[in-house]
Amino acid sequence: MTVRVLLRYRGSEDEIGAAFHTISRKLQGTPGLLGSELWRDIGDSRAFVVSSEWTSREAFDTWERGPDHKATTQPLRPYHDSAGGRAFELVEVVAAYR
Repeated sequence: MTVRVLLRYRGSEDEIGAAFHTISRKLQGTPGLLGSELWRDIGDSRAFVVSSEWTSREAFDTWERGPDHKATTQPLRPYHDSAGGRAFELVEVVAAYR
C-alpha cells in the first residue's frame, strides 16, 4: 500500500504556496513520489498541510535519506507548525476506495 506524508505549516497562502510550488517542481520525477497536494484549513486561513503520496515506505525513506532532501525542502522549513504536537505524520494507507 502507499504511504502518505503529512506536514503542517503556518503562514500566509502566498508564502506557503510559493514554497510548495518551488519544491514540487524540483521533486517532479522523484522515484516513488506519486504526487503532492497543498491543503488549507477551512477554519484557519494560516494553517496548511502538505500531503505527499509515495509508492512505499522504502521509496520515501530512500528519498528522505538522500543528499537532496534538506536542500530541496528548505523553502518550507521556516513555516513548520509543531504547535499542536508534531509537525508531520507518516501514515500508511491500509484500505481505499476510488
